[in-house]
Amino acid sequence: MTNILRAIKTIVGNPVSDLVSHYKSKNRINQIGEALEYFIKDIFANTLAEIDQQRKLLKYSEVFAYSGNANNPPDLILKDGDAVEVKKIESLRAALALNSSYPKSKLFSDSPLITNDCRNCEDWQEKDIIYAIGVTPNKRLKLLWLIYGDCYAADREIYEKIKNTIADGISEIPGVDFSETRELGRVNKVDPLNITYLRIRGMWGMQNPISVFDYLNLGDQQNKKFQVIALMRKSKYFSFPEQDRIQLETISDNQLQINEIKIKSPNNPVKLIPAILIKYTI
Repeated sequence: MTNILRAIKTIVGNPVSDLVSHYKSKNRINQIGEALEYFIKDIFANTLAEIDQQRKLLKYSEVFAYSGNANNPPDLILKDGDAVEVKKIESLRAALALNSSYPKSKLFSDSPLITNDCRNCEDWQEKDIIYAIGVTPNKRLKLLWLIYGDCYAADREIYEKIKNTIADGISEIPGVDFSETRELGRVNKVDPLNITYLRIRGMWGMQNPISVFDYLNLGDQQNKKFQVIALMRKSKYFSFPEQDRIQLETISDNQLQINEIKIKSPNNPVKLIPAILIKYTI
């Protein structure tokens, strides 16, 4: 089945930066956010050049186990593979708005934030998750990050501890009728008529990868027309089929670089983790 290495190979063979123009004639798409989501689907399905919408949908059904929506993560799940969360930002150093969903090192089937369709799309309990972050100034894709969550985010216990501490603190306030929800919680019966309630919702955000990985000396992104930067643990890279690794490594394009590096552990920054950094620049 498909994977991130095949997706990168598709980009190298079919680089597209003007996403709106690419999709406007085919799907009547005018919004860069929607175009970015189609682009991510197409690089994993290898359908960037497919113009027949019926054939494209059939390919999607072969490649993806689940396709979600903006309110429930993730955006995609590859069949027998990873989850993908698509994020759009408009400047190179803008922070990521995650809203009510805290950062994920992995995706778990017992998460209250996912839908039943997502939970039941395959027989699974845990999946690796890719953050596909598109930087889109002036409606053009300038930079695409493909970062695995376990390189970027801490284990879920770190975030859930904060969430639970806030909820527990509110529930202990005298005279407050508190109930648990998928958000942080809800305070009921605020007024004498018992008709008003207060929703308590977390608004999570995360620093831009440029800031998080500034110690990697990733070079100048500002003056590049288009760039892809992928980051994964070394163990993840070597879990992919050898044929896919060889096909990517033997591409004769000096704009594609694959390097072994070490990154800070999201759970313990003094611990360094062997990782693979893939960069493609035009």
